[in-house]
Amino acid sequence: MRILPPIAAICIATLITLSAPSPAARSQEANAFQLSGDYAGTHDPSIGREGDNYYVFATGSAPGGGQFAIRCSHNLTEWKLCGHVFDSVPEWIHKTSPGTKDLWAPDISFFNGTYHLYYAYSLFGSNLSGIALATNETLDPASPKCHWQDKGLVLHSMATDNFNAIDPNIVLDEKGQPWMSFGSFWSGIKMRRLDLATGKLSSEDQTLYSLAARSRPEDPVPAKPGLPPDWQAIEAPFIIRHGGLYYLFVSFDLCCRGRHSTYRTMVGRSHKVTGSYVDREGRELLKGGGSPLLTANRRWLGPGGESVLQRPEGDLIVFHAYDATTGKPALQISTVVWKNGWPEAALGTVGEAK
Repeated sequence: MRILPPIAAICIATLITLSAPSPAARSQEANAFQLSGDYAGTHDPSIGREGDNYYVFATGSAPGGGQFAIRCSHNLTEWKLCGHVFDSVPEWIHKTSPGTKDLWAPDISFFNGTYHLYYAYSLFGSNLSGIALATNETLDPASPKCHWQDKGLVLHSMATDNFNAIDPNIVLDEKGQPWMSFGSFWSGIKMRRLDLATGKLSSEDQTLYSLAARSRPEDPVPAKPGLPPDWQAIEAPFIIRHGGLYYLFVSFDLCCRGRHSTYRTMVGRSHKVTGSYVDREGRELLKGGGSPLLTANRRWLGPGGESVLQRPEGDLIVFHAYDATTGKPALQISTVVWKNGWPEAALGTVGEAK
């Protein structure tokens, strides 16, 4: 384990507390929230909650410096910047991955009495990537014990691997066992079992499970030199357990291209956390299947990079989308409505991004 210099942190909790269901949560149709404040520029959001306050972590540099900007809200509609996690990219990552300027895809989880922030480092178009872990004893901002500790590398991928170690997400199975899904392009979405005590890879089960992949077309478009072909475009897995089944959300197609972004959010489900996952029509996600959940409209393009917050008063999905008027990404939030065992969500059509 490498020890970092002191890390500045804004400490936040993801504890879920009971409250009365809101009208939006009781609705039979998914509701997209109209946001205001500091919600623009958010990419790959991961949401947590403490009491009546909500916090979103996001990819990249925070305004004014630091990594993983944190945005806060008490009502899910009005957002403000309230800090960042790391002061800078850890030095060991600079040595491992020269050229890395920003950290990607934060994922907040809580297990074994500890808060875990999994995150990724990489370069665009490369699978010389890694997933790392930071932990915190407490997320109470008033506590003197509130401090992020970087625990170093969890998993890495090399040019010789057929997977890409980015976009981590943690799900607990029915026994409370943590599993980490991850992946981008190459051979698709993968999974490893984690050790409950350390949060690192399990030594008992070293299987690399395959969960989802894109089907290769008969005549694929040639890739640009040094880049994987677009037909491999699947990433950003997020898994939840609902009604005794596991639901895998993924992003198809291309992000990070402004008005040319083609991301869309797809979903499948499985009886086992390790799969196999199938869509509404019974097609396997490992063979290119996936049911659409969020697709672009005239105002918001490329909806993806999703995470889901399960609440007693109704589930939420947060994701980013690109404003067609500016080409910039912005935070999006929708309630999740479950119909016939499948989730539905909404994409906003109004509101201004900066």
